[in-house]
Amino acid sequence: MPKFILIIGPQAVGKMTVGQELSKLIDYKLFYNHMTIEMVRLIFDYDKSAYSKMNQLIRYETFKEFAKSNQKGIIFTGCFDFGNDFEEEMEETTKWMNLFEESYVVELETTLEERLKRNKTENRLKHKASKRDLEWSENELLNSLKKHKLNSDPGEGEKIFKNYMKIDNTNISPEEVAKMIKERFNL
Repeated sequence: MPKFILIIGPQAVGKMTVGQELSKLIDYKLFYNHMTIEMVRLIFDYDKSAYSKMNQLIRYETFKEFAKSNQKGIIFTGCFDFGNDFEEEMEETTKWMNLFEESYVVELETTLEERLKRNKTENRLKHKASKRDLEWSENELLNSLKKHKLNSDPGEGEKIFKNYMKIDNTNISPEEVAKMIKERFNL
């Protein structure tokens, strides 16, 4: 049965890039959050309930089918709100994780200064069309600091998730972070 790895953290922390490296290292499929975001936003306005509903539906159905497959595993990346939206986030995440026999959560964190730099990287802009409007993307990143708690407090993640690790990847390459994840969870 396939395994599930969830990489969480705020925007531009490096989730997709770490996911890309981990995917190469352990031969799991990578399903980063903007794969659905970019598709759904072409049809529904970003801030409408239909957008959210379709985004969640596509992700859940993809995980449901993948969990039945003979693949080794899947890596998913996305934000997780430890603040006001915690109950909703936990319900959705638990629904995904329950589809798999084994699941792991990796939380990434870095400085705001580093995130603002990473928000403009070639790899990010190549894979995330909505982030190419740099003014909007930077404003969204900064505004989210006021609305959401996208990193856990010390010790909080371990209380919430069973197989969990938190990495400050400010000064660690994506390749090294991927190796740390592989070793920690014996993948």
